Amino acid sequence: MRRSILFLLLAVALAAAGCGSSGAAATRTSWAPSSGVSGAAAAFPSGASPAASPDKTVWLCRPGLAKNPCAGSLDATAIDAAGKSTVQPATPAADPPIDCFYVYPTVSNQKTANANLTIDPQERSVAVAQAAQFSQVCRVYAPMYPQLTLSAIATPSKINLLSALSAYVGVASAFDDYMAHYNNGRGIVFIGHSQGAMMLTALLTADIDSNPAVRRLLVSALLLGGNIRVPIGESVGGDFANIPACASSTQTGCVVAYSSFARTPPANALFGRVATAINVFGAKSTVPLQILCVNPAAPGGGTGTLQPYLPTDGLASFLGNSAPKPLPKTPFVTWPNQYTAHCVTSGGATWLQIDHTSGGVDLRGKVAAVEAATWGLHLMDVNFALGNLVDLVRSESAAFH
Repeated sequence: MRRSILFLLLAVALAAAGCGSSGAAATRTSWAPSSGVSGAAAAFPSGASPAASPDKTVWLCRPGLAKNPCAGSLDATAIDAAGKSTVQPATPAADPPIDCFYVYPTVSNQKTANANLTIDPQERSVAVAQAAQFSQVCRVYAPMYPQLTLSAIATPSKINLLSALSAYVGVASAFDDYMAHYNNGRGIVFIGHSQGAMMLTALLTADIDSNPAVRRLLVSALLLGGNIRVPIGESVGGDFANIPACASSTQTGCVVAYSSFARTPPANALFGRVATAINVFGAKSTVPLQILCVNPAAPGGGTGTLQPYLPTDGLASFLGNSAPKPLPKTPFVTWPNQYTAHCVTSGGATWLQIDHTSGGVDLRGKVAAVEAATWGLHLMDVNFALGNLVDLVRSESAAFH
């Protein structure tokens, strides 16, 4: 199956580049591979290395790894709506029954189109911010991969079909390594954000969605800010033929996906709208589609209270004058009972609406200060609901076993 995936993605990406709607072209160029590469002889773009072979994966996070950013204290300072602080202790589970396979979003500051496999501070920081809390409920595996860099996104001409495929092959090869050497029949939660979610969507489509033997290991897939598509009004179809949207906290073998906004996504939003959505490998569909939204705080529908978590490191820079004083000494900070979320479908868009209900700090405004309106709250898709996502995986793990 792995041999055929490159040819499948080649055909899909070329078709998308050749027949994408003109209305989406301007907003998709930062991710969509160009069609200016022909012939298998091109192999990989100049300056980019193919993925690590299955026995040479560079692991960012793995049980027993030295300097593992996904291990260590998970203690958080909880700041209530009145500003009172209490410490919530938390540690990684000693022997969790399932694994998490995490693929990080676009963070590399390297200047080439594809990052090399050097572990830079950016990868460590995002692993702490997005993945470490999951070590309470699973063994976290996170491979380095030759992702499309921030530099490439800023200069779309750097991105071509094969640079996108190079990123994908890095993820796929690392998953091969994980399955061959570490899985041993354990349940798996896939976790990805943004580019990471898109790479995992391709992996799930190729190796898991149509493979019952592997699909039985799927606890869930948390594909956040990745523009997962389903037929309008449906919970399955579109990107996945057999993996449905999660409809309860105890359902397994399902997907949780959403893009978060504080208000209706603009007409040219890069998330939440099919026509203008960023999508690396999305194939053209013959049926009308919408972006999937599953509320991690209320998978069955309705409004739920969010449990946002942020790492303390970098908090002062992010919040500015709104940062708590003195800065908490715990690795994480959380603001309980001050945000809610519900899924909305309106005006051709589907998104996770994040509302600030109480408290002195509105984190949504801090995101808006550094993120374009077309991206919504993309920067904090994971962190606004991180506590909910961990609780959801805990519940799914219990149901899986």
